[in-house]
Amino acid sequence: MAITKVDKTLLEATGTADATTFLRGDGSWASASAGFNSVQILTSSQTWNKPAGVTKVVVEVQGAGGGSSQGNGVQWGGNGGAGAYVKQFFDVSSITASAVVVGAGGAGGTSPGTGGTSSWDDTASGGSNTISCTGGVGAEYASSGHNDGGAGGTATLSSATNSYTINGQAGQTTYGQQSMGGNSPLGFGGTQKGYDSATPVAPVGYGSGGSSGLTPSGTGNAGTAGIVIIWEFK
Repeated sequence: MAITKVDKTLLEATGTADATTFLRGDGSWASASAGFNSVQILTSSQTWNKPAGVTKVVVEVQGAGGGSSQGNGVQWGGNGGAGAYVKQFFDVSSITASAVVVGAGGAGGTSPGTGGTSSWDDTASGGSNTISCTGGVGAEYASSGHNDGGAGGTATLSSATNSYTINGQAGQTTYGQQSMGGNSPLGFGGTQKGYDSATPVAPVGYGSGGSSGLTPSGTGNAGTAGIVIIWEFK
């Protein structure tokens, strides 16, 4: 007699056999609805909870931008650096959640702030993946002399596999008009406005550095906040 049906309980396979899965050639049950599932855009620190059926993610982590300094009345202010950026692929089959931190932009003025670090860490839920992107450094403010631009942020990964990293661009030291804060992969640094105003043009996007004002007495502005984007796949 020909065999027309095999009881799935007799098969040596991993995973869960049900109406939504199929048996792969490597002996594992996999979702039949594989492919892109959803995207989460996180602009505040929180826990990322893995949606049902998601097995893989592409994570983008952008550190925040640094603030620019105010002019000291003789020399212009310096410009803030941009935050570091990482894009990385993970298999998240064995984890359920990840801690996500989104850095705040550094303040501008006479005490320019460094941008906050943005990060991903799934080790508390059984994973081994961490990404840390520090923010751009705030510009120098000195009572006399030139004010140096802030350095760009740097990235640290638990593993560089399936990833690429762009460390932050430094903010420019201002020796006159038309300098700018550091650009990030997800934002553009602030710029001096031109000859009509001491107010700088604010940075845009995420992770970009603030710019000093046009004149030696011009104010500085803050860098932009970081962001974490999670592209989710079944």
